[in-house]
Amino acid sequence: MIQEKAEILFNKNEGPSYFRLGLKCHGDYSKAKPGQFIMVHLSDQTTSILPRPFSIHRLITTDSRIKGIELLFKVVGKCTENLSKYKKGDCLDILGPLGTGFIIPDNYQRIFIVSGGIGVAPLFFLASSLQPKMINPSSCRLFLGGRSKYDILCLDDFSRLGMATNISTDDGTLGEKGLVTDLLKKAVKENHPDIICACGPLAMLGCVANIAKKYAVPCQVSIETIMACGIGACLGCAVKSKKETGKYLHTCIDGPVFNSDTLDIW
Repeated sequence: MIQEKAEILFNKNEGPSYFRLGLKCHGDYSKAKPGQFIMVHLSDQTTSILPRPFSIHRLITTDSRIKGIELLFKVVGKCTENLSKYKKGDCLDILGPLGTGFIIPDNYQRIFIVSGGIGVAPLFFLASSLQPKMINPSSCRLFLGGRSKYDILCLDDFSRLGMATNISTDDGTLGEKGLVTDLLKKAVKENHPDIICACGPLAMLGCVANIAKKYAVPCQVSIETIMACGIGACLGCAVKSKKETGKYLHTCIDGPVFNSDTLDIW
């Protein structure tokens, strides 16, 4: 866990409401895992006195050395609106990497990755981590869902990885019209993967978890909850556990990535 003041390398608009933000980090993020996050504290405390969690979207490397991290975020409120206005050279107070990431067993080769909207943020990091593990990208499949074509992100990035991509949008402006979970269910039924990894809205994750359960496929999901500290001190990000009656897990330290069958939230 590293607390530091990180310089902004870039803050680029990626279509309506979406931004990519690069941070130059002095701390060592070489051991950061896909699915982990950082807490970001804006210098403008009139917006919020509390830091906000953001998934690590990718590692920024120069000459094979990690120089920083990239965030992908959507403007949904005052905090993210203000964050979108930060410029190159500005600084942010950050703490990370935090939480538990995706864990892909060494013997797994066929990975299904499912994203809903901005849920793609931690999943590119996951997809790009597979090849170094000697997992053939062509044996994996990516499922991207969104309300419209403007919510389908990182297509070129995933394409460069050589991963087969299935797309659906609610309004049919890109890919198939309908829910991304419909595409997933069909694909799982035809050929079971070794594991499903997903991030997106809670309702989508619940559907993914049910598909995984029906076809007896291991499933890991990254969930989003209100989070004030990121280190397990405030206990504000509790989620109900299915494994033990009356027990709660905490998203910031037990997650944000969980085995879907451990949660009693869908």
